[in-house]
Amino acid sequence: MSHNRRFTLAASLLGAAALLSTSAGLAHAGTDDPLRGDQWGLDQVRAEQAWSASTGTGAVVAVVDTGVDLTHPDLKGNLVSGATFTGCGKQAQPCGNGDFRGPDGQNNGDEHGTHVAGIVAAVANNGTGVAGVAPNARIMPVKVLEEGSGTFEDIAAGIRWSADHGADVINMSLGGLAGTQALTITGLESSVTDAIAYANAKGTAVVAAAGNSATPVCSTPAWEAGAICVASTDRNELKSWFSELPNKPDLKAVAAPGGAGLISCKDDIVSTVPAGTGSASCGQRDYDYYAGTSMATPHVAGVAALLFAQGRTLANVEDALLDTARQPGTGLRGVYSPVYGWGIADAGAAVQYAGAAPAKGRKGGTDKR
Repeated sequence: MSHNRRFTLAASLLGAAALLSTSAGLAHAGTDDPLRGDQWGLDQVRAEQAWSASTGTGAVVAVVDTGVDLTHPDLKGNLVSGATFTGCGKQAQPCGNGDFRGPDGQNNGDEHGTHVAGIVAAVANNGTGVAGVAPNARIMPVKVLEEGSGTFEDIAAGIRWSADHGADVINMSLGGLAGTQALTITGLESSVTDAIAYANAKGTAVVAAAGNSATPVCSTPAWEAGAICVASTDRNELKSWFSELPNKPDLKAVAAPGGAGLISCKDDIVSTVPAGTGSASCGQRDYDYYAGTSMATPHVAGVAALLFAQGRTLANVEDALLDTARQPGTGLRGVYSPVYGWGIADAGAAVQYAGAAPAKGRKGGTDKR
């Protein structure tokens, strides 16, 4: 097994320059977050319809990625302790706390993880920025990528650390290039495959990006057994042009909003970025619009957090996600398609799925807003 093979981000930033105004959208009736009006992804997964039953209180989502801005005002209230597994050199792993800057103290273009984290669990109703799918869930920042890439071994270490430190959900908005599934199929690489199995055995859900190469199958690690593969849809619920099709042997696959990646920023996914790194063309100072299966994946991880907060088992969380997903256009549930997997994740339907524990037994109490 090579120790030099490297992953690249599943979503190199696809959003081109915006031609539309990027001023804040009108706040949605359900929250006072100024950019809520631009968060069409929350509407597509019907997040607010779930919040009367669960907002994610007590659930922990590990964002295994490029690290997170630990001081971001829309995230810091929802953070738990994290870890860093890249850039450690001769230091023992982990060698940091999951901050996006890494052990060298520099931002090497690692805004990605902060954007992913905001989609999962940005604080809602704080008069700032955006709201997360599971706005009361906790984010565990786990840095395994630097400058958009990392080794299988560092990623595997991040997965295992997350499972050992209380993560209910592991979000991996990363993936190998098309065809790297051959490494795991042939057994040339097994560290990430084994780490996913380890996390599942501890009751942790693993949610991973399908990839952005427009091929017919999920990239690895989404391809691996036990991971839920997530493809991307645009705001019209059509498959995003760049997205892999969500096909894999165990059929654990759904779709979620990831944006268009074309011209208009507001057709992409707005979320948090490290302070001051918002793009001049699309973003504000601390927020920006990205597109990719990397953005679709945390929508699903957020739904999983809502379900774990209801005291469900891993098996029941997966069943709820897959069985209640809806096929675009028809609205059919329980029907698999090669374009959308089991369909677009539906938080409002998922939290009503059988298997939630009685309120007094749930993590974090009754979890009512």
